[in-house]
Order: sequence, then C-alpha cells, then structure tokens
Amino acid sequence: MFFFLILLNFVALKVTNIDSEQVIQQQIEQSGEMTVFFLAVMPLAFFLIMLLVWVKVFQRQTITSLTTSRSSISWRRIFFSFGLWAALNIVLTGISYIMYPENFVLNFKLIPFLILFAIAVVLIPMQTSFEEYLFRAHLMQGLGIATRSRLFPLLFTSITFGVMHIANPEVGKMGYILLVYYIGTGLFLGIVTLMDDGLELALGFHAANNLITCLLVTSDWTALQTPSVLKDISEPSAGFDVLVPVLIFYPLLLLIFAKKYKWHGWQQKLTAKIELPQLES
Repeated sequence: MFFFLILLNFVALKVTNIDSEQVIQQQIEQSGEMTVFFLAVMPLAFFLIMLLVWVKVFQRQTITSLTTSRSSISWRRIFFSFGLWAALNIVLTGISYIMYPENFVLNFKLIPFLILFAIAVVLIPMQTSFEEYLFRAHLMQGLGIATRSRLFPLLFTSITFGVMHIANPEVGKMGYILLVYYIGTGLFLGIVTLMDDGLELALGFHAANNLITCLLVTSDWTALQTPSVLKDISEPSAGFDVLVPVLIFYPLLLLIFAKKYKWHGWQQKLTAKIELPQLES
C-alpha cells in the first residue's frame, strides 16, 4: 500500500505536470506551515503503527527480533548515533551560517517553534522509524530469507529507498542527481544495519537527520517546511556538495561505528550467502 501511494503520487505529478513546490506553497498559504507539516508526517507515523502491528499480530514476530539480533534493543546505540549525527549537523550548519550569512535569514519565533518542537519530537522519529523498519528490517529480512543473499537485499532496499524520494520537491528543484544522495544514504544505513546486526544505529541516525533539519533550517523548496530557527534563501544547485555526505561523512561514520562496536568480517556480513537452519520434520 505504501509503495502504491508513492507510485500514484509520482505518476499524478508527471501526468498533470503539477509543480510540487508550488502546491506546497499554496497549501501553506491556505492552512499554515504547521498544518501542512503535520499532514505530511502523520501518515508515515500511522504507517509505523500498522507495520509493527502487522509484524507482531500476523507474522507473530517480536519487535525486538525485527529490530536487532541482540536479546534486547540497544537504546545506547540509538542515542549514540542520534547524538553523533545531530551534533555534526548542528556544527556544519553553524559553519555555513558563519561563512555564508547571506544565504540565511533568522526565522525563529518562540511560540511557533515550541509548537513545532512538541510535534516534531514525537512524529519525526515515528516517520523515520517507519522508513527504517520497512526498508532495513521488514524488507531486508524478508528478501534475505527469500533470496538466501545479503547483498541483494542491501542493494534492493538502498535503491528503492532512494527512488522513494523521487517526487520530493528537492529532486524537482535540483535534478535527479539528488537521487545519488538518497540511494547513497540508503546504502550507508543498510551497511550499518548488516554490520551491526541490528537497526539501532540506523534508527538514531535517521531520526537525528530529519529532526535537526526540521528544527534548525528549512527553505521554500523542501518537502518539510517549518518555522525553524533559520531559513535557507540561497538558490539550490546540485554540485559536489550533494555528494559530500556520501563520499566523506558516511565513510567517517562507518569508521567510528566500526571502531566503537568492533565490527569485523565485512565481506561475510555484506555479501555472503545466508544459511538457514534446517527444520526438523
């Protein structure tokens, strides 16, 4: 159902030649930023509940086993990954603001920001967790069992995760090269999940990425427009900066995670065939 809605949205935009950026701006003018933000994020939060209920009730799989190979979910891993990527995002945004102040305007208003914070802290982690549980847990586990492969689910979920964002106004504004960033992010999160035998680091990273962006800086051409602290008023361009996270920051994070959690056997965990236990007759 989720993929069908994504496909339907993309086809509708192409067939009708609708400018998604213009549509969002019209919705904001009619209903306000917070209403549009809530309506954009709430469905994915609902999808998270649907997915977890499906797995728990119909597949009779525990949420813990969907999340991790450990005996319990490692909240320390979630918070470590969240804190690391959140801190790096805040520092990089601060550097950009100092170096290129002409690209930003101060957008902070206390009451709207507090309302945004209250809603975003609840809904954004639910939105990002749905995407992680769908791609890096539900699909990756299912495809791994079906194909007896680790590499195929890694590549398939990374590509579909990237293509899922094809209807975002950012892609319309900057071009399809932005899909390299989205697919690269999916590949990074897939590698992290397989190497760590769990979803926790991916959950923390994804929540930090969307939450800090939502609260700290927004623009008139992004999918989620909010009363954030700053507004980016620069003209977007798809240059080398699109590839910086994929080529520099993601490998750096992999090195940090690998050292902290003592990862080993990269080839085995990323490309080896899956041997399933034989069921007794």
